[in-house]
Amino acid sequence: MATAFSVVTRNRDFRRLFAAELVVFGADWFVMVPLLVLLPELTGSGIWGGLVLAADTGINALLLPYTGTIADRFDRRKILITANLAAVLAVLLLFAVRSAATAPLALVAIGAMAVAKAFYSPAASAALPNVVDRDDLAAANTVSGSAWGTMTIVGASLGGVVGAAFGPYACFGITAVLLILGAALTFTIRRPLQTGRDESTPAPRTRHALRESFGYLRQNPRIRALVTVKMAAGLGNGVLTVFPLIAGLHGAGVLGAGLLFAVRGAGALAGPFVLGPVIRRRSWLFPGLALSMALYGVGYLGVAVAPWFPLVVVLVFVAHLAGGANWVLSNYALQGEVPDRLRGRIFSTDLMLATLAIAISQLGATAVVDLVDEWVILAGCGLVTLLYAIGWRIATRGVARADQSAAGPAKEASAEEAPTGRAEDRGAAVRTDGRAVSEEG
Repeated sequence: MATAFSVVTRNRDFRRLFAAELVVFGADWFVMVPLLVLLPELTGSGIWGGLVLAADTGINALLLPYTGTIADRFDRRKILITANLAAVLAVLLLFAVRSAATAPLALVAIGAMAVAKAFYSPAASAALPNVVDRDDLAAANTVSGSAWGTMTIVGASLGGVVGAAFGPYACFGITAVLLILGAALTFTIRRPLQTGRDESTPAPRTRHALRESFGYLRQNPRIRALVTVKMAAGLGNGVLTVFPLIAGLHGAGVLGAGLLFAVRGAGALAGPFVLGPVIRRRSWLFPGLALSMALYGVGYLGVAVAPWFPLVVVLVFVAHLAGGANWVLSNYALQGEVPDRLRGRIFSTDLMLATLAIAISQLGATAVVDLVDEWVILAGCGLVTLLYAIGWRIATRGVARADQSAAGPAKEASAEEAPTGRAEDRGAAVRTDGRAVSEEG
């Protein structure tokens, strides 16, 4: 952990990019937790909370194929700043949500914030390898991956506390300030957030750019396997719909809902550090990712039958410890192997599949939340994730064996020895065996 965080103290630009991500993720949860408690109070139904979650992820899924192309074609710094400022305007609309009649405005506001995040996420992921040196990419990725978990802890817990003490509208105001701060931090980054492009070669049109990225995925079974990893936890994400209801059943109220979201973030934060040293070994990457998916599913199967709230909290932590490791380490593998000119599009595809799975899960949970007991939703989501993990492992065993056989003993020890880091002069050539290879120009 000390080694990972040393890159924060040594690299000014990475420190500011990381800080910007912290405040953006914190702002997200400062909105979501109070809103998920406010809407059932205003409407008397759990459906609106589920619709808000589904809108947040579903809109992301629809836009990411195109926003990833934008991240590869245009200035990523401007994309990040503009996305933050657009989200500020969306948050201000939440101040108008005061009754059941105005509840639909929450969907509009969260939908607009989702559009902004759809531009922000692939641009931020694609920019990371350009602000750190090659040897620091593994550490930087672990630290950057902790941003979401850290601010889920801080944002969700403080969102619950501030929401309980001062009301949800105070949280909305704080969110707007955080988003402005995130834009300011991004503005001060000095290093370019993408490699220079030959101006004599016109940027590809969106349709051609998408064809190029999908062609790359077709020719690279290893990369194709990695971009389907996050769908496992995504398909189990419908559990978030019942977090406020679980807290209410145990008499924990808004503070309990905030605690569940915070513990979820704590698990995601700890996962890369606890499981990372194992999964990051090249020979353990695929079985380790499958194991992390399965553990997520088993965790929520346990939550479904847990009789005490403290046990629920522990199982949620364990499930998201596995999910956090799964997310961050699949990101690390992709950042080390996908060339800069394609990175935004590949990450947008990765995020699109994950968010589409989340939206499907949350819409399914929303459809039945008022019809079945909460434990049915929890058990169903956990079982779906567990079955996906088993199927993914079976489907990718051949890819993992071929990758290990081709890599040889020299690459067996650690994924940190694979081609990683800034891709300014190393554009990785497309290989049909799924590996990126170093190539000048």
